[in-house]
Amino acid sequence: MRSKSQSLLIRQIALHAVLAPLALIWLFPLWMMFVFSTMPDNGIFSPEIVLWPSTNFVANFQNLQADTDFIGAMVISVGVAIIYTILSVLLTSMAGWALARYRFVGRSVVIAIILGTITLPFSVVVIPQFIMVAREFKLANTWVALIVPPLFNSLGVLFMRQSFSMMPGELFDAARVEGVKEWQIFLRIALPLARPTMAALAIILFLHSWNNYLWPLLINSRPGMMTAPVALGTLIGLTKVSWGGIMAGAVLLTAPILVVFVALQRHFIAGIAAGAIK
Repeated sequence: MRSKSQSLLIRQIALHAVLAPLALIWLFPLWMMFVFSTMPDNGIFSPEIVLWPSTNFVANFQNLQADTDFIGAMVISVGVAIIYTILSVLLTSMAGWALARYRFVGRSVVIAIILGTITLPFSVVVIPQFIMVAREFKLANTWVALIVPPLFNSLGVLFMRQSFSMMPGELFDAARVEGVKEWQIFLRIALPLARPTMAALAIILFLHSWNNYLWPLLINSRPGMMTAPVALGTLIGLTKVSWGGIMAGAVLLTAPILVVFVALQRHFIAGIAAGAIK
């Protein structure tokens, strides 16, 4: 037993010896982003190698706020991301439940179409989508235009379908025998069992909405409706680039993502693992 525990300890030490440098390599760009956010513009391009923060973060943020109203843009991004994540998780869960538990004519065709949409790049559909939303529906510069068009997520539907397919069908059949309605089976039995998968999907969808740049840039032209990534992009001008403000904004954009992931990483790992095992 002692030899087994020693060999296990040696393997763990070797594993950490390999993973620790890889983690440092991943964290180093984030650290340098924070360091650059505390430096003036001329200090960022200094030939000297600086690895420790300076004292210019507040000034960079003040310039960022004066140029873009970044706090207002962050509020819009947070609101859009939260609403989008809740609605998209609900819709993809309902679609995944229908494709996993109901048998109907054309079911395989629907699944094939959903699989096919994953291969389409967004650049293929962005122009027709923009024409439909902005010209036909007159929804430009609105929250509806930011939230509703990207709601359908093919990956999320397939993700939830896989999760519901792994659940024992006898459990739902027993509920039907007891007289439980279909919507109650979905809400009170299926969704609680799929909570880890939904948490993982919520993180993915939140990051997708939070980092979305092209669609908010196209559909909103008013400064008061800019999301944070779009507001940050306006600092890159033809003759002047506020690098200190960009780095400060990048730090503020990255912080909520790290907080969300750290808070839900246990559910995220459990959801990914559950989707990989059948």
